[in-house]
Amino acid sequence: MPASPIHVPVLAAEVIESLNPQPGQVIVDGTLGGGGHTRLLAERVGRSNGFVIALDRDQAAIAAAERNLSGLPVKVASANFSELPVVLGELKIDAVDGVLLDLGLSSDQLADAERGFSFDSSGSLDLRFNPEEGEPAWKLIARLPERELADVIYRYGEERLSRRIARRIVEQRTERPIKTASELAELVRRCVPRSVDRIDPATRTFQALRIAVNRELESLDAALEKIPNCLKVGGRLAIISFHSLEDRRVKEAFRSDPRLKPLTKKPVRPSDEEVQHNPRSRSAKLRVAERV
Repeated sequence: MPASPIHVPVLAAEVIESLNPQPGQVIVDGTLGGGGHTRLLAERVGRSNGFVIALDRDQAAIAAAERNLSGLPVKVASANFSELPVVLGELKIDAVDGVLLDLGLSSDQLADAERGFSFDSSGSLDLRFNPEEGEPAWKLIARLPERELADVIYRYGEERLSRRIARRIVEQRTERPIKTASELAELVRRCVPRSVDRIDPATRTFQALRIAVNRELESLDAALEKIPNCLKVGGRLAIISFHSLEDRRVKEAFRSDPRLKPLTKKPVRPSDEEVQHNPRSRSAKLRVAERV
């Protein structure tokens, strides 16, 4: 039996305050992950026939949720959050009271040595949320020409040394394929000096490849276009992002979409206490908007 989830939901109290879930409401957790936010929401809406619709592309997350959220009013669907209108249509639901998107990786994904999300993993450099869809990262870096690979690392990772990294990857793959996370992380560390903010030098490159293989920004853009129509008037959309590429998109959509009224002038950040207890929360930014 797999271990219970180790995921700690980020900005949990702030999410509950922002969405203000009430008994009897229907709330969507578009990024089920470790199920932490889903549980908190379900405990609040389920006291009077309310429920949470939880979506995820990761079959491991779905299987774990079905075990660990058993007994709670949660309907789990295997879908990308950008597919929410289709999911609601299948459930014959016109609109919901709130939607949460937590765009970060769960701790459970990082701990899964077979997926390659952890830099020191000896497992395959896969990085896909759904291993049955798309192309694993190791295949991507094996086939892209050097210039295209550098562009991916720069565009999605905002890595200023992307050309140096791409050149080294191409040199390395002529000798032997790079197939594990630890191999790629070590290669990048030799190219990038450790930064003053103490993040691992491989962070931006892994972020870039993960975004590319999962088409994360395309999914977010589609969701920002579609989800407002899934909300009741007065319903709220809360999005937690972890890097500037996501946060800029959310900020602009909330400001420019006539269907939405921003409720957060500035993003809500985790407290010093939360960062101390959960260092992975340090880059989290929560923005909230209301359907008008």
